[in-house]
Amino acid sequence: MTQTTTDRPAGRASGAVVPVLAFAGIVVAVMQTLLVPVIKDLPQLLDTAPSNATWVLTSTLLSGAVATPIMGRLGDLFGKRRMLILSLAVMVVGALVSALTSDLLLMIAGRTLQGFAMGAIPLGIGLMRDMLPREKLGSAMALMSSSIGVGGGLALPAAALVAQHSDWHTLYYGAAGLGLLAIALTLLVVPESPMRAEGTFDLPGALGLSAGLVLFLLPITKGSDWGWASGTTLGLFAASAVVLVLWGVMELRLKAPLVDLRTTARPAVLFTNLASIMVGVSFYVVSLVLPQLLQLPESTGYGLGQSMVVAGLLVAPLGLTMMFTAPVYARLSAKYGPKFTLILGLLIIAIGYGAGLGLMSAAWQSLVISVLLGAGIGLAYSSLPALIVGAVPASETGAANGLNTLMRSIGTSVSSAVIGMVLANTANNVGGVEIPTMHGFRVSFLIATGAVAVGLLLALFLPGRRPSDKPQLRASSEEDAALERAEQVLRGFRGRVLGADGSPVARAKVTLIDRRGRQAGATLSAEDGSYALTVPDRGSYVVAARATGHGPLASSATHAGDERPVDLDLSLPGETVSA
Repeated sequence: MTQTTTDRPAGRASGAVVPVLAFAGIVVAVMQTLLVPVIKDLPQLLDTAPSNATWVLTSTLLSGAVATPIMGRLGDLFGKRRMLILSLAVMVVGALVSALTSDLLLMIAGRTLQGFAMGAIPLGIGLMRDMLPREKLGSAMALMSSSIGVGGGLALPAAALVAQHSDWHTLYYGAAGLGLLAIALTLLVVPESPMRAEGTFDLPGALGLSAGLVLFLLPITKGSDWGWASGTTLGLFAASAVVLVLWGVMELRLKAPLVDLRTTARPAVLFTNLASIMVGVSFYVVSLVLPQLLQLPESTGYGLGQSMVVAGLLVAPLGLTMMFTAPVYARLSAKYGPKFTLILGLLIIAIGYGAGLGLMSAAWQSLVISVLLGAGIGLAYSSLPALIVGAVPASETGAANGLNTLMRSIGTSVSSAVIGMVLANTANNVGGVEIPTMHGFRVSFLIATGAVAVGLLLALFLPGRRPSDKPQLRASSEEDAALERAEQVLRGFRGRVLGADGSPVARAKVTLIDRRGRQAGATLSAEDGSYALTVPDRGSYVVAARATGHGPLASSATHAGDERPVDLDLSLPGETVSA
């Protein structure tokens, strides 16, 4: 699969692009924890049974899981900025629908629309890869990847404050306002990416993946209500397996699939996605346990007796620490690689949960747990997009990061189901009310620790950086960035793109294609027509160039794999006019 540029080149990315995209990611993440402060009151607020009220949360989860890989692929094909704005617009519509109703079905419809915005995270990462220089890309992607945790952490105290002092529908009006602000800032600041994947949208693949995901996630989220051994639960799991297997067979036969399963099967991608599930599990456990522990009355003997707002404030450092971890990650990753930072993050998470087993007797201890886990989860989340981006072609960035975000969502879904079941089965019945126990909280922390241990084992299987490898994402000084660009020129192809009259052609798309017809690299020519492409290995390649107003050109060349550059000028033919 190759990529092209749009007819209209993107404007230069300003310094505000990264904070605007990160803000969009935070706004989207707010949707996931918006209702946490009023979860226990939803049956009364919506005048329905508790089993029906849970659909308000389940619908957002399911739509987000379905939308994430689909919006990533649509962004690769038709423009990531365009799809980002569409995702945010659908979220705003959903928030307004929910704000204007107390009817269960309409509320579920609004929450379903809000879930579609989850695709904004991989779209933002893809935009950053397409526009930012390498020296800024590492920390930018780290911040964007962490935004899902930052938004979730910061939303808890804000939502609790609103829910405690105002009508709960105000939460949705606030979410709609944040969405509109994110759209406006994106339109003003973020240019469209010039990168495009060739091919068409795989509609059968999208429908098959959607069906398989819904059939899989539905029994996970509702298994506690239906019974894990019930015919409905087991039947849906079986149907999911059948649908996903058939979908995989179909995807392998398509030239332009929704998800390139061959790329997904590469060790770097496969083990990153599996580790992402474990990180998602560990992230959600603290979000479920600490707020409940903090708000339980002291009369239970272990509850900390804090208000809803104070509990939210004590958990908020989880998100703040994740945000401040991004620049730390960038420096560590530039020196040691994203595999190292992922393993370090998982180790810190394990320490946090291990310490948490003995730090549950005072409110200030919850603050310590939040900071420790925020640092570990921030490092782990920041490493994931770098590992994915380093293993897939640029034309598949959106879809690949969409799939990785989906893996995290599956992790949080599994975590929600398992921890909910543990807390329910270990609860004490006091006056007809189920009260979570300290035993249940500790078992939940042990489950999180076990998930982290599995994640560590998976991370060890990730390909390490070889001594000869150059870091793909380097975030350091301007001198280091200049040195890296010089190294790229030395090991690969360099030259100039010229027009039919010999004049330089700026912003021409130059693509490197290997012997199997796969894209091995891509760049845009500079104002003087110069370009440089790094080769991944020795061998024969095709260097193709195209630009608006010129015909395409492809030239074969061979590189010996050493440090000597191969000079290759590309002369584009003039514009051809159809008869």
